[in-house]
Amino acid sequence: MELKEVPENTASLFSHILNAHHIWNMRVLGKTRECDVWQTHDVEDWEDIHYENQRTTFEIITNTDDFEKRVDYETTEGRIFANDLKDILFHIINHSTHHRGQILADFRANGIEPDGLDYISYKR
Repeated sequence: MELKEVPENTASLFSHILNAHHIWNMRVLGKTRECDVWQTHDVEDWEDIHYENQRTTFEIITNTDDFEKRVDYETTEGRIFANDLKDILFHIINHSTHHRGQILADFRANGIEPDGLDYISYKR
C-alpha cells in the first residue's frame, strides 16, 4: 500500500516500534542506544532503520549458541533488570505486533483501509 500522507499517530507508533527494536538490540549487545523511545523519524528513513534493526537482530541470532543466556540491561527509566535472550527476542516481535494493531486502527480512523498483516497470508 502506498500512502500519500502518514497519519501523525501512525508515524509516532511506527517510529516507536523501530526505536524499541533498536534499543533492545543495543541492550543485548551491551551498547549505548542511539535514539529515544518516542523519537519520531521521517517516513523516508523507516526502511533503512528497519533494515538495520533486522540485520542486527539476525547477527545476534546467528552469533549466539545460548538463547537462555541472561542479558543485564537498564531501562529507559534507569531500572536494572535481566532477562533471557529468548524472552527479549520474543518481546521484540510481540511489542511490534501490539503497536501494528494500533496502527491499523489509526489507519481506519483516518479513512485508510490497510493491507492485511496476518503472517500466514504474507507467507502464502
